[in-house]
Amino acid sequence: MPIEYLKKAKLHARSDASDTQKIVKEILDNIEAGGDQVALEYAKKFDNYDGEILLSPEAIETAIAQVPERLRQDIDFSHANVKKFAEGQLATVADFETEIVPGLIAGQKAIPVNAAGCYIPGGRYSHIASAIMTVTTAKVAGCKNIVACSPPRPGVGIAPAIIYAAHVCGADKILAMGGVQGVAAMTFGLFGLPKANILVGPGNQFVAEAKRMLFGRVGIDMIAGPTDSLILADSSADPMIVAADLVGQAEHGYNSPVWLVTDDRSLAEEVMRLVPQLIDDLPEVNRDNATAAWRDYAEVIVCDDREEMAATSDDYAPEHLTVQAKDLDWWLDRLSCYGSLFLGEETTVAFGDKASGTNHVLPTSGAASYTGGLSVHKYMKIVTWQRATREGAKPVAEATARISRLEGMEGHARTADIRLKKYFPDETFDLTADG
Repeated sequence: MPIEYLKKAKLHARSDASDTQKIVKEILDNIEAGGDQVALEYAKKFDNYDGEILLSPEAIETAIAQVPERLRQDIDFSHANVKKFAEGQLATVADFETEIVPGLIAGQKAIPVNAAGCYIPGGRYSHIASAIMTVTTAKVAGCKNIVACSPPRPGVGIAPAIIYAAHVCGADKILAMGGVQGVAAMTFGLFGLPKANILVGPGNQFVAEAKRMLFGRVGIDMIAGPTDSLILADSSADPMIVAADLVGQAEHGYNSPVWLVTDDRSLAEEVMRLVPQLIDDLPEVNRDNATAAWRDYAEVIVCDDREEMAATSDDYAPEHLTVQAKDLDWWLDRLSCYGSLFLGEETTVAFGDKASGTNHVLPTSGAASYTGGLSVHKYMKIVTWQRATREGAKPVAEATARISRLEGMEGHARTADIRLKKYFPDETFDLTADG
């Protein structure tokens, strides 16, 4: 029996990006050509800010002094958790060497990139957690130059809590600049900054498009779309908690999809009844986003059994995946496509977003079918090396010469020939393509 939609999305999180692409390209081209001064002009235009661009130690200390002690403690708690998890990830990356054939040694080496540019949104919401997630992982990975970039508020500058988070997590420089101009400043090495090797962190459609356009010149964490979340729930789930979790993610933005997949129709119907009530109870600034997201992008799907639920979830490949169902180990073993998995009622996406330790920079728009989220590994290059004795090189050179000639690459073949002739002048080798 096919799955049944009790609620079907009217829209999908895909937008016509042509206007955005045109705007972003023009800004990037102008800043690359004009350097610091043009970037400052865009900062004044878009950020309405003409204050200090690269924060001095004194400015950082002044901002830190404005952060309440309890908030500092919460940021420190989150930082410690993210750092501990990132250190665990780092431990899974090991240099090694192995003898491929007698006399031929090959190896792997993990090298952190030199410079990381961490973009931290600061518009409607001060994304303190994004500072923690991006800067901490770069620091644990071993990046030598970490720039934290965040939009300043007119006449105020970067939110003090973001400054504190970026500073305590290990940012070497803090750049008060938002949007495309901030991304460009990190990429092109403006204001005396090192040119970024990788750009990470969430942002609006202009930031996302700038990262997409610059990909190749620099690395990026991922091409991000609107955040999305899916909940798998069976009859054991609490409909109020399910509804609250859906609403909590819908408030991200008007086009943030939330999905409920269940094998219990009565649960689905109760959640659909509760969600509008919970949205109506939100503050207005949050309510507008959640209302639009639920109305236009949300879906409620009823399946026959848990296997069909799991298959549906894997097909959606959500950024955030929550399981509120019996037999959590079964779900952990069965599910394969998600950015981050939250097992059981006792955890929720907001925990991962803010303080539990796993990273909240995650693949969206189905990208979880082929990639994971931000981690220490994103800041590292896994490179290979080899060395050989002359005897170890011998069989490799013979095979290389013959394969190269079969491919029609005579120059390649001769790099093998010359070594065999030098190392083994008294031997004869059959190095023709047909063997």
